[in-house]
Amino acid sequence: MTTPKSDFLKTLTERGFINQCSDLEGVDETARAGKLVSYVGYDATGPSLHVGHLMTIMMLHWLQATGAGRPIALMGGGTTRIGDPSGRDEARKLLSYEDIEANKNSIKESFKSFMTFGDGPGDAMMVDNAEWLIKLNYIEMLRDVGRHFSVNRMLSFDSVKMRLERDNELGLSFLEFNYMILQAYDFVELHRRCGCRLQMGGSDQWGNIVNGIDLARRMGLAQLFALTCPLITTASGAKMGKTVSGAVWLKAEMRSPYEYWQFWRNTEDADVGRFLKLFTILPMAEIARLEALKGSDINEAKKILATEATALLHGRAAADDAAETARKTFEEGALAESLPTVDIPASVLAAGLNVTAAFGPEYAKLVTSIGDAKRQIKGGGLRVNDVPVTDERAQLSQKDVTPEGVIKLSFGRKKHVLIRPV
Repeated sequence: MTTPKSDFLKTLTERGFINQCSDLEGVDETARAGKLVSYVGYDATGPSLHVGHLMTIMMLHWLQATGAGRPIALMGGGTTRIGDPSGRDEARKLLSYEDIEANKNSIKESFKSFMTFGDGPGDAMMVDNAEWLIKLNYIEMLRDVGRHFSVNRMLSFDSVKMRLERDNELGLSFLEFNYMILQAYDFVELHRRCGCRLQMGGSDQWGNIVNGIDLARRMGLAQLFALTCPLITTASGAKMGKTVSGAVWLKAEMRSPYEYWQFWRNTEDADVGRFLKLFTILPMAEIARLEALKGSDINEAKKILATEATALLHGRAAADDAAETARKTFEEGALAESLPTVDIPASVLAAGLNVTAAFGPEYAKLVTSIGDAKRQIKGGGLRVNDVPVTDERAQLSQKDVTPEGVIKLSFGRKKHVLIRPV
């Protein structure tokens, strides 16, 4: 297919979302009729999704926004109990059922920023695969579903081969080996329950998704479709969403709107145009204008990227507030009240708080360790109240508290945390 006819595939194509598709014509025709029901699965391995999940979330967003059909966010309440081996060289830690339930409830809110949920024909759905997986009868599952899988074919998948080639005793556990069967069964079950025809995911999920298509065919069901997006890395080759301080979480309690804004503001020059297409809903004409900016003007495009990406997740008011905080902090040199703030007991400050500890993981979390803080001090990277730290033995005390009642800690030019004695 040369030119998509549906707005859905036109949008995904021009914005750079498509890596592989099992049947572009089939997806295009169904989307053009407004009858494309599609899902992406999200296991509840933590209390928040992160920026690495945004590609597939945006694909679900565009499915709804273009009127192509109905998106499904599938919660992995059942599959999380096993753990997906895809893209991993060691087994995932098994979580308690209580932790899985808590994580599942915690991550649900993030989807509501990108899609409208409801019971209408174009409304998004949220489904949990625990509804059917935990009720399965093992013998019936082996007889009705397991017989359709070839072990030889399953062993050929990269996610399996990588684990089997590892020089350790565990290799790939039988528990994890069953994950791809359950994911395939999810696809079939969602087709039966919701009329789902398309599963989307990252490129590392291609084998698992195709398994679902093959299972549906062998069980005499309708032709299903697969569509994957590329796994995003930055221009310098770093994994998308990984920073010095850890993953870029979508949940505001784990990464504030200001910190989220700053993550996008720090985008590398070569990535600005690509990220505007993938992670904002700005019109393509406006993106083309911003992408053409050169030299110092590219900073304006970065600010727009940061504000639009933050608005999409946290709302316009939070995004504008983050942008204004950054403007005051970096352009006016003022101390903005909405910078991330960490409360510490006044007694700790009274006794003297070592500057490396203040920047470290116990307090400001601007560096990963005390050793990291010492290295940054030697390189001139840490400042207290905008004054460079030169002595790793320096102690913060009440004399460092500003008239606003805080101590401003800075790592480089763009990362700041306020320490407030209470």
